[in-house]
Amino acid sequence: MSEIFKKRTLEFQERMRETGIDVMLLMDPDSIYYFTAFWGDLGVEFGRPSIVVIPRNDEPIVITSSIEGEMCRRMTWISQINLYHDSVGKEWIDPLEKILATYKNKKIAIVPNKVPSLVLNYFYKINWLDKFLNGENILSLQRMIKSPEEIAHLRQAGQVATAMTDAAKTVIKEGVSEYEIAIAIQEGGTRKAAEIIKSEDVTSLMSPVIHNLQSIQSGAHTTMGHLHPTVRQLKRGDPVFLCFCANCHFKQLKIGYDRQYYVGEISDEHARIYEIAVEAQQASIKEMKPGVTAEQVNAASDEVYKSHDMGFCYRTGRAVGYSSLEKPELKKGDKTILSAGMVFAVDGGVTIPDKFGARIGDTILVTENGSECITEYPRNEPVIKG
Repeated sequence: MSEIFKKRTLEFQERMRETGIDVMLLMDPDSIYYFTAFWGDLGVEFGRPSIVVIPRNDEPIVITSSIEGEMCRRMTWISQINLYHDSVGKEWIDPLEKILATYKNKKIAIVPNKVPSLVLNYFYKINWLDKFLNGENILSLQRMIKSPEEIAHLRQAGQVATAMTDAAKTVIKEGVSEYEIAIAIQEGGTRKAAEIIKSEDVTSLMSPVIHNLQSIQSGAHTTMGHLHPTVRQLKRGDPVFLCFCANCHFKQLKIGYDRQYYVGEISDEHARIYEIAVEAQQASIKEMKPGVTAEQVNAASDEVYKSHDMGFCYRTGRAVGYSSLEKPELKKGDKTILSAGMVFAVDGGVTIPDKFGARIGDTILVTENGSECITEYPRNEPVIKG
């Protein structure tokens, strides 16, 4: 597995040489994992940032807290790990200062919108912000096209997502609270993720546990796109929206996936709005293939909404991978040309203010001849009886 991360790093170093960047500093967990295989959830929020230094010609360096030292050594292929300690010297600033001194006359790049405020404030104090180059473009370009290994793992994430849906459908009925659906989803997803991991490597340090708060709404709550589950109890005829985007993560990859169901029955009005949401999503997916632009995909769903006398609300989708939001975005103005290997979360959605909403979402892989749905699950059976 370490060979995959080494290969990514070597490819990125070649991009750095082509663009004249001498060293890249990465500080967001997604990019750190992408190159090093090291990840952790409780870093910068606790005042302990991790930083990866990628020189154009030499082996990368990981700077991280001593409390993460053993985990980092077990996870990463990188041999140069600089540990700092709480209350010793200037903590994380000490190793970072050495790096900046080493490369002070070189071209150093960062991804500005991915620098934690803690580190950003330090750069501001030492007047370094204007000295950095913006490395966002070369990083985004590399991560746009998914490797065969990433695509295989994304398909596994799709299996976890559909297992979560199966689990939700077993508990959706009158009288059940929204939070109880969330519990079932977490258990169903975790069990599927564990099944996959155990079949590959029982010594893996990758956790199968689905733990992030998810968006689940019912009834009039479905007008609030990302409301977390409450204690509200389901009523007959209620729409129930399941948004898995925040918690359907597997092997650090994030996908987009939404389904909507109705408790016992569906009214004509609800059915009409739900069908429009599905129609809009499917129109965009049909448009997806190499050579079309991101905004063309968005325009396909916009035309559906317009044909039903509905206004535009939000983008049709976004690229996903190791981050929940990557480039390009399926929205007006994004003229990025789609290529095989790009992966997107593609949505359809309609909200009737103060009444209800209907949404649908899937993860779509652009292929040589069109597209493939990674999260394929029935959309034409929205009523759950029982």
